Amino acid sequence: MIEELLKKDRIIFNMEAKTKDEALQELIKPLNLSEERRKVVLEALRKREAIGSTGIGHGIAIPHTRSVVLDSVSLVVGRSKDGVDFDALDGKPVHLFFLLVAPPNDPGTKYLITLGEVARMAKKLIEKNAYLEAKDEDEFFKILKEVAGEV
Repeated sequence: MIEELLKKDRIIFNMEAKTKDEALQELIKPLNLSEERRKVVLEALRKREAIGSTGIGHGIAIPHTRSVVLDSVSLVVGRSKDGVDFDALDGKPVHLFFLLVAPPNDPGTKYLITLGEVARMAKKLIEKNAYLEAKDEDEFFKILKEVAGEV
């Protein structure tokens, strides 16, 4: 399921964000939403982060939320070479982001299944650690696709 959500136009190879909020704003951009819809998703993500950071440690964060502005599950992957202070559980900077946004009505529970797949994918990427060494966007995308195929 995650393989079909991985799209090249939803990959940010060199994130510029320096803060948690900037990272969330940057991750939303590839969804190509209107300014109004972007604000709705951003507010939902902020509320989710207020409950507890989605920075799971080992340089990975999986910000996620549900929002009425989308009609299908969407995934954006971002890489920050410098890392972002995302209040991760281990206190370390986050280098790899998986933004997952889904509509509230999800009869096939695609959102929860995808969230689980993203977590497994993140674990494999941590083990390989190759995502930080990718020289360009194509290589980064190839690494993501390979790992997604193993999940």
